[in-house]
Amino acid sequence: MHAFKYHRASSANEAASIVARNGEARFLAGGQSLVQMMKLRFVSPSDLVDLGSIKDLAGIKADGSGVTIGAMTRHAEVAGSAEVRKAIPALAALAGTIGDRQVRNMGTLGGAIAHADPAADYPAAVLGLGATIHTNKRKIAADDFFKGMMETALQPGELITSVSFPVPKRAAYMKFKNQASRFAIVGVFVADTAGGVRVAVTGAGPCVFRSKELEAALSKSFTAQAAAGVKVSDKGLNKDLHASPEYRAHLITVMAKRAVQSIA
Repeated sequence: MHAFKYHRASSANEAASIVARNGEARFLAGGQSLVQMMKLRFVSPSDLVDLGSIKDLAGIKADGSGVTIGAMTRHAEVAGSAEVRKAIPALAALAGTIGDRQVRNMGTLGGAIAHADPAADYPAAVLGLGATIHTNKRKIAADDFFKGMMETALQPGELITSVSFPVPKRAAYMKFKNQASRFAIVGVFVADTAGGVRVAVTGAGPCVFRSKELEAALSKSFTAQAAAGVKVSDKGLNKDLHASPEYRAHLITVMAKRAVQSIA
């Protein structure tokens, strides 16, 4: 790990200002991904701006139409929230499957989606539910947010402040996990929303994506049988020591089927 300057920001504006003045600075949320990358020297920020003291960036608010979660809200808080469990139980359940207890009590929603790991769980919920990402500059629709492997629509110095999730009619998340890391080898979030059926897939490709084939099938018949009848293409899917592209394509169908079954 290279040397860096440490800053503890007291407000979102202060944090953004520090990063704006230092071109190689990075925001520090839970640190569960960034610190590990720094140790491996994959990234070497000149400054770290700790967001942990900014109370306005944490918290959960729910109403009849949606749930808004602050960027610095921990995974464990989402998993244990009575409000989230009532409004979007699939989101609370997903948060409870992230990593281990230490990761869930340190990692944050904003940090997870800003990092955009191709096997992370939260991006599947954000895209599957058609959430809106709020930053210190603008609002970004989920469909426009994830651009590629660890690449998002965030501009330099742009800070996620919260994420708004609309309440779906029904939803579920299923993943085939790596037993060591608990990252998704393939994870599928299925949601029947006011705007139609959305199916988001994580772990299978360079970044989270929607499965148009599964969405079309489940829009006609929201049943496990309909999901099971879809053959997903393996083109462009990941290949590593955990699974081949062909196996990941098969898992997408299997996880989607299980997600629909769990809803039923």
